[in-house]
Amino acid sequence: MGTRGWWLCVVAATGNADTTVGHGELIKEVERALTAHGRALLTGPAGAGKTEVAGAVAAAAANRSETVLRLAPEAADQWIPEASAAALLASVPCFALDRLSGPQRTAIALLRREADAPRAGRDHVALRLAVVEVLRTIAARTPVLLVLDNAQWLDAESTDLLRFALRLTPPRVRVLVAECVQGGAPVGGPLCGPGTPAIRVPPLGADEIAELLARHGLPARLAGRIHQASGGNPRLALALGHSLAEAAEARDASAHHADPLPLSGQAREVARRLLAEAPAPARRTLLLAALAARPTTALLRRAGRPDAESELAEAERAALVTVGEDGAVAFTAGALPMALAADAGWPERAAGHSALAAAVDDPVQAVRHRALAVDTPDEWLAAEITEAAAACRRRGQRALAAELGLLAAERTPTNRPGDELARLVCAAEDAGWAGRADLARRATRAVLARDASPADRVRARLAVIDAAGQALAALDETFAYAMDDAAGDPALQAAVQLRIATKYNLSDGDPVRSRDAAAEAGALAARGGDQVAEAMALTVRARMGRILGDPDAEDILAEALALPAPEVPLGMRNAPQYLAVRHALFDDRVDDARSRLLVLLPAVRRTGSAEDVFEVLRSLTEVELRRGRCTSASAHARRALELTIEAGLSPGPAWYASAMAEAMGGSFARAAAYARRGIQASEEERDQVFLSRSLYALGLTELATGEAARAVATLRRVAELEEAQQVVDPSILRWHGELAEALVAADAPDEAAELLGAVRTVALGLGRTAVVAALDRARGLCLSAQGEADAAVELLEDTARRFVSLELPVERGRTLLALARVERRRRRRAPARAALRAAAEVFTAAGAKPWAELAAENPEAVPGPGGGAAVALAALTEAETRLALLVAEGASNQEAAAKLFVSVKTVEARLTRIYQKLDVRSRAQLATTLRVH
Repeated sequence: MGTRGWWLCVVAATGNADTTVGHGELIKEVERALTAHGRALLTGPAGAGKTEVAGAVAAAAANRSETVLRLAPEAADQWIPEASAAALLASVPCFALDRLSGPQRTAIALLRREADAPRAGRDHVALRLAVVEVLRTIAARTPVLLVLDNAQWLDAESTDLLRFALRLTPPRVRVLVAECVQGGAPVGGPLCGPGTPAIRVPPLGADEIAELLARHGLPARLAGRIHQASGGNPRLALALGHSLAEAAEARDASAHHADPLPLSGQAREVARRLLAEAPAPARRTLLLAALAARPTTALLRRAGRPDAESELAEAERAALVTVGEDGAVAFTAGALPMALAADAGWPERAAGHSALAAAVDDPVQAVRHRALAVDTPDEWLAAEITEAAAACRRRGQRALAAELGLLAAERTPTNRPGDELARLVCAAEDAGWAGRADLARRATRAVLARDASPADRVRARLAVIDAAGQALAALDETFAYAMDDAAGDPALQAAVQLRIATKYNLSDGDPVRSRDAAAEAGALAARGGDQVAEAMALTVRARMGRILGDPDAEDILAEALALPAPEVPLGMRNAPQYLAVRHALFDDRVDDARSRLLVLLPAVRRTGSAEDVFEVLRSLTEVELRRGRCTSASAHARRALELTIEAGLSPGPAWYASAMAEAMGGSFARAAAYARRGIQASEEERDQVFLSRSLYALGLTELATGEAARAVATLRRVAELEEAQQVVDPSILRWHGELAEALVAADAPDEAAELLGAVRTVALGLGRTAVVAALDRARGLCLSAQGEADAAVELLEDTARRFVSLELPVERGRTLLALARVERRRRRRAPARAALRAAAEVFTAAGAKPWAELAAENPEAVPGPGGGAAVALAALTEAETRLALLVAEGASNQEAAAKLFVSVKTVEARLTRIYQKLDVRSRAQLATTLRVH
């Protein structure tokens, strides 16, 4: 008997299970099904996470002191009669066998091979009744959860025996069956009985794959590519990630986001196991689909697979592909076509490409397939591929142009080294434009291995820099070589210096050096006659000037806008027309910013890079949030994240945009999750700019959800980063008011007042009226905490009116919330309710869902004529309320200090004030007061 393949255990209550990322809601759904029906069937493909989900449910049951029986056969066990039943009964507790009758004991002994089979044959009825009795006996002591994992590998005899037994067990025996199902009906349904809820484990999203990789120490920027390659299958995703890490370790380096994904080892085996669910004819059709760029059923028929529809239907039932209404074929995981192509021999692949070359109707794809059908140099073919790459470039398909350029170089005869080099350089530049760091590095390595001119080497290295996204910190050597090769050519030097200016700001957090490098780039560009580079250099200077509070920044930007420039220059962040949008946003001219962005969006979609499109979508997200159009902002943020994943861009900026969209219009919990991922990604890539932004998004969320101490700690990190970056203008990242509000909530109003005074002076001097209004909202809360309630109300009412004139509805709603808080502390019930109602109306109209929920009127939150203790409770500050709750729950001063991120001395001082306000003398009296009121 294959005892390796099964085990049964009584799980001890030793803590929570380490569940698979992204399956929290699924685990709750399984728990609900078990509670309501006593049975649940968990299905999904291999590697989807069924075992982990079942393990988490089992651990939760064990924590409730239930007896958990777990059985998990292996593939070989399905051919051994009664293997799983014997495994189950071999390990049940001894007490469960004590009450069995003689025939039942004999039946179990025979099943467990503890006695010789009688001549008269085995008593199958006694065996069935014995299994029922065993389960009933265990259930009489404690509830039982029977987990049957890998149910598809139960042998037929065991399946029949368990089906009988489970029909007769009491309600205290619950059953969870987990079964690997690619296609077709699960066998676990009949096992559990009619009406059993069948719950399919869904694939993980790209964000969840990112979290999974992070838990295993893999770079977050790999998430997009690994999600696409794995289709959200966690086992395949981890296998791909570990294969990449092992390949990097073999060359004594860390995993790089541009490394090709190796389909080797466990990753290849997982992919093969998934593909094995399809019959052989279907796999031949799938190979042809894997070789095609845009496979359709019609294309596959023309390419020699007349039964493509029926064969693809079998593959679709096996969850390998999806077939659209138009016949478009898409693999559920990118690793599947990789595995199909890798396992096919060269003759089979060449024949497939030849068939596709004759079947496709796109001339570019026809050339591509013809090139892939041969492996010998051919100048005429290389020239055709080069022309196809140029056509892709004109269409804006720069990634495909890069792939074709590399293919053209491979097909160039050795006696044409100049043509080969030119094709490699063009491929590198196309890859840089498309943000395809893998192709850029591959093409650049080939250029540097040849007798290339300094200019060609510079162009290739700039492509690697441009494809790196936010991860410029590790490219110092590339910058140095590029500058050395550019010596003597002012235009090339200007191009390199522009990238260095970006790196100084992004990675080094040094806008002064960035501004100076941009000035040098502008002088070089003017000397080299490159007006586009000159305009971009002026743009960088204007951006850094705004950060540093330079009053000449707008004049420098106007100078840049006056120079002729292409509609969409390389690098939208350095385009003057885009910086004009950002300045309009910083100045709260949001309608102007939006109209400019809507002009830029179709232009960048037509001819820009993926990063350019992302920049416009990110700004649209921020603009719509400021306008109080949270639904539109969320849609832009979602598209920006999808583009980031699809193109393999640095994820930090996209996660920041998603965090802000969720913080305003979605869910505070999701906002915090996005912000934390953005922080991690930015730290990985040493991106100082978006590290600050993601920290700000997290701090805002913590403040909104009442985690004042955490918000203070998070926003202080933002303050430290901005101070290190010498940021002067408070309109760019508006963290100052949030930090002041958090300080007030954390019982430090004097520190908040000091911060507000310093920043307000700068904001007034620069004319940042909306920033001043946000600071005044925080100042109103500060005045209230300092005992000046009347002045606080007057200031907050005036601030709310100012936000109306500034047309910033979400900011007005937040001010009304602050006003309600102050009125509540003054024990003015009606004004507090009115402010809450007004805030709720504003938030609802803006689509600011989480804020509308905060503003939902709660009568218990507003003190009324309920007695002295109730009034005193309402007089506690937020920091005091949190401490009171912790102490009432039994936390010591040290534990409370750790949870609130304050010192023990601060806890003692606050506790003294709480006792005085509530007129209590002990922790017990405090707990009683809180319970009553």
